[in-house]
Amino acid sequence: MRLYAIGDIHGQLDLLKAAHERVFHDGGRDAVIAHVGDLIDRGPDSRGVVDYLMRGRDEGRPWIVTRGNHDRFLPAFVERADWVDPGLSSGQHWVDHPGLGAAATLHSYGIDPDRPREAVLRDAVRAVPVSHLHYLASLPLWWLHPLALVVHAGIRPGRDLQAQEEQDLVWIRAPFLESRTDFGPLVVHGHTALDRPARYRNRLNLDGGAAYGRPLAVAVIEPQAVHLLTEDGRVPMEIQEI
Repeated sequence: MRLYAIGDIHGQLDLLKAAHERVFHDGGRDAVIAHVGDLIDRGPDSRGVVDYLMRGRDEGRPWIVTRGNHDRFLPAFVERADWVDPGLSSGQHWVDHPGLGAAATLHSYGIDPDRPREAVLRDAVRAVPVSHLHYLASLPLWWLHPLALVVHAGIRPGRDLQAQEEQDLVWIRAPFLESRTDFGPLVVHGHTALDRPARYRNRLNLDGGAAYGRPLAVAVIEPQAVHLLTEDGRVPMEIQEI
């Protein structure tokens, strides 16, 4: 039994395709691949990433994609233009926040992000395929595999999986990252960018910072081992202490 998992993509289509090729080389083209979400924002080709993953879905590829906090922004903007994600401590709108990467996503759809918000909204309604909006909005919040629980940000310790709240699943940090709780399955997540992926006793953080020019992480998860899948092959991931 084997599961491949890929960290936060953030519009990096070339890195995503290269990551898939590493998986195909290691486990074949029918390998099960889970993605921890954050398909869009910051990187140069969010539209291409969504197109590519949707095409894989339509071709019946065994690819699972969970919903990240960034994946909520574009559909929410088109549906409720003034919505501000309560997970943002700044209280800034997606379009206005300098660090969220909305401009890169809008550019990928041919939209000028420097126009007034009302004009950006009109352009988004025209330019963003409805199928893309539906795809992003309908991604599952978590996926349970015999080897791992795949989720974007993490889970709230002490709460049953079925009772987890969306806001935690896509935004949680400290209560989850600081926990030494045995969650049962290994929790595979992203959301909190590191210099490199890290494995702990109860979780595996695959956000290696592809949004900031670092490699897109790919892990191979097996019953007794976890490896990072690099261009040079497998590298064992040793357990770190929190």
